[in-house]
Formats: sequence, structure tokens, C-alpha cells
Amino acid sequence: INPMERYYFFILFGYLSGSILFARILPKYLRHIDICALSDDGNPGVFNAFRHAGPVIGTLTLCLELVKGFLPVWLSLKLLDPRNGVFALVLAAPVFGHAFPLFHHGRGGKSITVSFGSLLGLFPNLEPVLALAVFYLLFSMVIIIEPHLARSIATYLCFSVTALRCFAPRSVMMGTLLISGIVIFKHILKYEKEPVSIRLIRRNR
Repeated sequence: INPMERYYFFILFGYLSGSILFARILPKYLRHIDICALSDDGNPGVFNAFRHAGPVIGTLTLCLELVKGFLPVWLSLKLLDPRNGVFALVLAAPVFGHAFPLFHHGRGGKSITVSFGSLLGLFPNLEPVLALAVFYLLFSMVIIIEPHLARSIATYLCFSVTALRCFAPRSVMMGTLLISGIVIFKHILKYEKEPVSIRLIRRNR
């Protein structure tokens, strides 16, 4: 098999894996509800699965959304050289699949959970996923940015800056930039004109 064909295979595998919207499928077949119709933003994501289908289905959805990003990237590292520039597309493929899924006519979600899954697939290199988690915690618990859409945009913008300076090899850096671009784009599409508030949590002495 041509070495480049392996990269193409995992790009396709990642995209198809990402295209499986568990947040739509599980509530539909286990609870007979359409979370996109019930939710305010129409987003087929983990938050809406928890909110409208309950904690059990929400937790199962969370795990499967992580796995669909994790598995293609993790398996690819056993056969591919992550220093090859094409690996950036392998890393971003599940995120792109969730955002623009083949099986749902391109109407996907905002790709937050699957982005964590893809980055976890880089194990044992956990620097990217930990950096993303730190920014989310920072803007959720210390410097609180509201609404949530603005918080996510700020998180992935800061994550992108960190990627430019800290992540190696270059293909991983490019892959994380692609992931950030996809997530930010999907959030901008969903964003409504509402005021953004930023407040700092102060400790009581």
C-alpha cells in the first residue's frame, strides 16, 4: 500500500467517525426525542443531550463523542508518522466530520467534545488537550466570559496562540489550528448579537 494512502484512509476514517452524531442518535432511538428540535440553539451536542435526554444518555453521549475523535487519531499513530504535514488533516478530520457531517446533510454541531477526543488521541502527548482544558477552566471559573458561545471562541483563540508557540511537531501545531478554526467558525455561525460580559472571580478573605 502506498504510504500516503494510509494518511488518506485515516482522514476519511476520522471524517466518517466524526459524522456520527451520537447526541442526535441516542436520544432519538432511546428516548424518542429530537434534541435539535427541543433545544434553543438546535445544536446536536453533549450539553443538549444532558439537558433534554437526562444524565444517563448524556454521559453515554459524552463518552461516545470523545471516542469518535480519539479512536481514529490514536490508531493512526500506530501506522503514520505524526511529523508528516498531512497528519494535521488526520488530527482535524473527526472535528470537521462532526461540524459538517456526511450523514446529516452537513448540519452538525459545534465540535467541542470531539475536539477534546481528537487531542486525547495524541496520547502520550497530552500538552494540547491539557492546554485546551486549562483555557476552558480559566474562562469558566476565574475570568468568566458570558455567554457560553463567546467563552468558547475566546478559549479556542487562546488555544491557537498557544499552539503557535508551544506545540510540536509542526503537523500537530497545524492540526490544532485547524481544529480551532473549525470550532470558532461553527460558534460564529451560531452566535447571536448579545452583550459579552467578563468578570473576575474574587476570593473572599
